[in-house]
Amino acid sequence: MFNPAAWTDGKHVYLLYRAEGPCSFAGRPVTSCIGLATSNNGFSFGPGTIPVMEPTESYEVPGGCEDPRVVQIKGSFYMTYTAYDGYTARLALATSTNLYDWKKEGLLFPERGWTKSAAILSKPVNGYYWMYFGDTNIWAAYSTDLRSWTIIEEPVLSPREGYFDCHLVEPGPPPVVTPEGILLIYNAADQHLHYSVGQCLFAHDNPLLVMKRSERPFLEPETVEEKEGQVPNVIFAEGLVPFGQQWLLYYGMADSRIGVAILDTRSDPSYGMLDIVSTLTETP
Repeated sequence: MFNPAAWTDGKHVYLLYRAEGPCSFAGRPVTSCIGLATSNNGFSFGPGTIPVMEPTESYEVPGGCEDPRVVQIKGSFYMTYTAYDGYTARLALATSTNLYDWKKEGLLFPERGWTKSAAILSKPVNGYYWMYFGDTNIWAAYSTDLRSWTIIEEPVLSPREGYFDCHLVEPGPPPVVTPEGILLIYNAADQHLHYSVGQCLFAHDNPLLVMKRSERPFLEPETVEEKEGQVPNVIFAEGLVPFGQQWLLYYGMADSRIGVAILDTRSDPSYGMLDIVSTLTETP
């Protein structure tokens, strides 16, 4: 169990997580599906007994359905996930009205080949919905209907030599609109393929313009569970929710378990996500 999306109604937290188990397709030992777990406190979860999404399409078999991110827009849930056929990873979309029953909408960029890690901004900017995606650089795309997307071909965020994100960058949870701008928490790997978590801030009126960016990660592998597992030295964040007077950031631990990081806002509830963006530095 790892790499979960998260959503809350204020009373419960719902985790849509990647689960690996025995594969019924020939020639592969395991496959991935999406499970759903719920909690009334954000920390103790009861997983469901059956997956809410399994690999059924040719572009998902035999690798499976991986690494979901979820947003709610106008009463519907939109899940971006990685469909993996064992050779090529491709971004796919599914929709739901209740988080349990999902309709697969197909591949987002079938003509593009390898694509992964898409995070949708739930509020439109200048009349368009925006999405950040990619697992080397991060690109942006825009849409009016959340199904047909136009890609901005120039990356909006790229690796930086000499930093924690020198090897690759890819989006984390869906972006959050803060008083200072659009906050994107992103995953990054260094030259040793150690994965950590950084953040950048885009302009309110321009989702392509980076104003601030982390000089160092705010989460990196420290515990045994984060350093040892199916893929060692990995923290990979995909789910972020406000719950009570806390922000809860859910992440995969070494591709084996699920952890949570907490930002407590009780000392100044009005401050909220500014606690995070205050650690950023101006981008030249």
